[in-house]
Amino acid sequence: MRLVQLTIPAGKRSVILETLDDEDVDYVVTDETTGREYTGVAYFPLPTNAVEPVLDKLREAGVEEDAYTVIIDAEAVISSRFDKLQERYAEENESADRIARQELRAKAVEMAPSGRVFVVMTAISAMVATAGLLLDSPAVVVGSMVIAPLIGPAIETSVGSVIDDAELFLRGVKFQLLGGLVAVVGATIFAVAVRTLLLVPPGMDILELTQVSSRLSPDFLSLVIALGAGVAGALTLSTGVSTALVGVMIAAALVPPVGVIGIGIAWERPTVVVNAAVLVLVNILSINLAALATLWYTGYRPESIFKRPETRMEVGRRMAVLVAAIVFLSVFLGGVTLTSIQGATFEQRVNQEVGTLLESPEYEGLALLDLTIERSSSLPLREQRTNITVTVGRPRTTEYPDLAERIKQRAAAETDQPVSVQVRFVEVDTA
Repeated sequence: MRLVQLTIPAGKRSVILETLDDEDVDYVVTDETTGREYTGVAYFPLPTNAVEPVLDKLREAGVEEDAYTVIIDAEAVISSRFDKLQERYAEENESADRIARQELRAKAVEMAPSGRVFVVMTAISAMVATAGLLLDSPAVVVGSMVIAPLIGPAIETSVGSVIDDAELFLRGVKFQLLGGLVAVVGATIFAVAVRTLLLVPPGMDILELTQVSSRLSPDFLSLVIALGAGVAGALTLSTGVSTALVGVMIAAALVPPVGVIGIGIAWERPTVVVNAAVLVLVNILSINLAALATLWYTGYRPESIFKRPETRMEVGRRMAVLVAAIVFLSVFLGGVTLTSIQGATFEQRVNQEVGTLLESPEYEGLALLDLTIERSSSLPLREQRTNITVTVGRPRTTEYPDLAERIKQRAAAETDQPVSVQVRFVEVDTA
């Protein structure tokens, strides 16, 4: 529910009150005594989804946009006439929680902080994320997401598109580009300083850090997460719900991968930079696409009906560009997903082959204790060498010199990558 306060311009009192009467809206009018061009102020409660159509009718009646209109969130309205109005708009509109176009724009602008605050908070969140990645600490990485102000620009871009506000759209695009640049530079400077000042062990392999390696193989699940974040952000904004938690979700898709880019630059690992950059681009594009499609589907349009056909075409073009870019990057995602599936299938088959081999009569007495499969690189853009380590229990003084070679032959038949096998024997004394 909303309480609307509308200043009445000189000569418009009768037409405004007639419009409110036609809509069965309760109102109270007070006289304006400041001597300005307004003659009074009208106060009237409205259901949330009635604000936009009522204000549009008032605009059609001649109330210009420069007239002061204040929309306040109302906790409760006790009136039988208001209840009937609420029921009528609930029947006419699918969503009872959808806020007005005017509120949507105001909330989108409010979500994006000033330029200086945005730059500082983005840089700090990127540095904190980089520290968490190097510490391999999930808690610190999550903390960096909480302070990242990245939801505002993405929402501004989508809102500006659907309501045909070029200024809002360009501001959102500018801040997204600025935020990405600041985050990468901040993460890189911090990672270079950490490595130069020996704040981490000199020989540390960044690919052994779980928080880093988990963001180097973006697959189709990453696309689903980003699309979900964009839809959730648009829905929470359009219904007036707090977007704080959704902001954390969007930051989760963007901030840690940016930290990985900075680490990859500092450690001079171009493949790490490329993989993390692909993940960041996929997430940014998917969030924008999902938010734009959701707001358009929800029914937001420009105020002027004459601009709506042109806006529909422009929104369609922007969505087509986003989809094309995502499809292009999805080739990379598809390769990663396929590699993951092939890797899991390979491990399953190797386990089966080794189990079958050890059950043969010539290896009677051997027991499989452990089997591990490691790859020389976790990066999908690099050729991998598979290292298989088999640990078996054997009776004392029994030798099996050809076991490793036979396991290698069976494993090599399941993959086109180079394979090496090491067999470790553990003597088992059974009483």
